[in-house]
Amino acid sequence: MRNDTNQRIVLAARPEGQPGPEHFRIETAPVPEPADGQVLLEVLYLSLDPYMRGRMDARKSYAPPVELGAVMEGGTVARIRRSRHRDYREGEIVLSHAGWQRFALSDGTGLRKIDPELAPVSTALGVLGMPGFTAWSGLLQIGRPQPGETVVVAAASGAVGSVVGQIARIKGARAVGIAGGPEKCAFVKDELGFDAVVDHRAADFSGQLAAACPDGIDVYFENVGGQVFDAVLPLLNEFARIPVCGLIAQYNDPAGPRQGPDRLPQVMREVLSRSLLIRGFIQREFAQLRPQFYQEAAQWLKEGRLRYKEDVVDGLENAPDALRGLLEGRNFGKLLVRVAE
Repeated sequence: MRNDTNQRIVLAARPEGQPGPEHFRIETAPVPEPADGQVLLEVLYLSLDPYMRGRMDARKSYAPPVELGAVMEGGTVARIRRSRHRDYREGEIVLSHAGWQRFALSDGTGLRKIDPELAPVSTALGVLGMPGFTAWSGLLQIGRPQPGETVVVAAASGAVGSVVGQIARIKGARAVGIAGGPEKCAFVKDELGFDAVVDHRAADFSGQLAAACPDGIDVYFENVGGQVFDAVLPLLNEFARIPVCGLIAQYNDPAGPRQGPDRLPQVMREVLSRSLLIRGFIQREFAQLRPQFYQEAAQWLKEGRLRYKEDVVDGLENAPDALRGLLEGRNFGKLLVRVAE
């Protein structure tokens, strides 16, 4: 791809279930020229995250859907290629929201400068970015773990879950991770330092989880839903807190009523009898706390108390298949697309 040509991926159709190649379209266009007060961004890294699946649907949600024919949205790390904005110089690296394309214009709104000397710039999309802040805010503002309590997190090897467990440990709690497969489980236990980890693919998953939580569960950070939540529910202690961050097991379900028995009465009975707190959240609700997160997380990273793993896919054209893999659990760590060097 020449440097005078923009490549972008747009939403071609709305999927019913798992998105496939037919739901995306690759387009080319001239690189736009910045006007006064604008900068031209050259995307270096694109973040792929589970929320993107929801934005492909037309159903009502906490944010408007991506329009058909529009560039797929996403967080990015970008280089200022050209600048006609007084606050930004060419060559500076910024956190941006340019979406699935190589070049984009910005008037500076929402941009945040990144210092490449502090950490690799890709971490601004992971451990020091939105996923890290999601983990930090959901766990500490809703979960509120106390020393000695048991914190369980699903998708524990992922961008959010891996941070949740490590912060729980930093705060003196016992961290139990749930992950898929021996390699991910070993990483969570040996590299991230969780106290225990359980493979949700194991035939006796529920029994293994109960054995890993002999004193029950005080905080359950929900990223998955489905059978994982089914195994967690009986283990929740009185006054347990459940920050609901994601339900990736259900993201590809078609819209409309689900088939099967109505389990809501059972769940609500448990909520009542054990005084459970279940609270869904979107990280932007805690936006005023981002400066505190950046300071604490950067310090923990510097001290080696916060570790991370990145799963990098090369080439913007590979983003659709990579997103599909994310929704199937194929990624290992924070999923990024390297768009340019």
